[in-house]
Amino acid sequence: MDSLICLSRRLAAARFSRFTRFTLATFAALGLLAAGSARAADAPPLPALAADASQVTVSGLSSGAFMAAQFSVAYSQSVAGAGIVAGGPFYCAGLNPNGGRDRFLITASTLCMTPPGAAPSGAAAFKAAQRFAADGLIDDVANLKRQRLYIFTGASDKIVLPKVVAQTRAFYRSAGVPDAQIAYVDTINAGHALITANRNDLPCAANAPPNLNNCNFVQSHDILRQLYGELARPATKLNGELLDFDQTEFFQGGRTGLADVGHVYIPADCLTQTCRVHVVFHGCTQEDSRLGDRFFTTTGYNQIADSNRIIVLYPQIRTDNRRNPKGCWDFWGYTSDDPAHPDFFIKSAPQMSAIEAMVQRLLSARNAKDER
Repeated sequence: MDSLICLSRRLAAARFSRFTRFTLATFAALGLLAAGSARAADAPPLPALAADASQVTVSGLSSGAFMAAQFSVAYSQSVAGAGIVAGGPFYCAGLNPNGGRDRFLITASTLCMTPPGAAPSGAAAFKAAQRFAADGLIDDVANLKRQRLYIFTGASDKIVLPKVVAQTRAFYRSAGVPDAQIAYVDTINAGHALITANRNDLPCAANAPPNLNNCNFVQSHDILRQLYGELARPATKLNGELLDFDQTEFFQGGRTGLADVGHVYIPADCLTQTCRVHVVFHGCTQEDSRLGDRFFTTTGYNQIADSNRIIVLYPQIRTDNRRNPKGCWDFWGYTSDDPAHPDFFIKSAPQMSAIEAMVQRLLSARNAKDER
């Protein structure tokens, strides 16, 4: 997320130094890739698994949290809930009328992260959502009333301040979501991170990559319990499969900023039974080209998914040294042709429509070739 601040200061004249990247061969030698090569040519299509269309949920950290929020709003008719960890309200980057052509980028990197004064208003964000819904750009905002939410801000978060995340709750309250459906957690002395109980992760209050902090609880389990209600205990031994899949078929000619390969965890039961779908949006600098499989194997999602028939989709962003040097999800418009009039928040936006197409694939009836 701190890369946005750098971007806003340097803007059009900036030339970002290239990040050193291991070759695919080096990654493979170190065992950092998931279920195979990170080349689309070597990855199979995302399978059709006849999943339950009424139980699709999303979650994410940081830029992934902004993405989870905007996806849950734009596709509110088909999303049952969202877990938002250190993320601001829908359309946050568009809530500042000042700043000229680059106002979305500037707002995203300042007021939506570390505003010196008040954070962008969640109530104002909901009014914007109402306008977009009236124009047919997103689903009817009345659908939001049935969603379940998990919203988290660490008391020591210095990257996206708690007062910004508070406006995320204000947005959903403005939408009429009852407080009984919102788990709002702001009492943990955590930094900017997805929270784990892993000894090798950073201390709880850290604000540094890889933004996985040990606070002695597994946040992914709390997220899924809030979104789905009572769940069985996490599996101690995984019985499903973590697979690579080809993301390129979902690009639809647009500049999505997606990597060629994504990942999906499929519990064994989901090959023959109806399962739910949960989409996890990684944060900035957490894509597999940097962390290997760490984000989607050590954060606990797969363990609780395995014992509760939940398919977990882990779409991946590609680092772009010019437009997106830290591998963030688009919540300010870098995938848009015109940065002065971006479309990142609507249903037809490149990343939004690509993720929706992935979800629809998982919901589709099984093909004979997908039976295992």
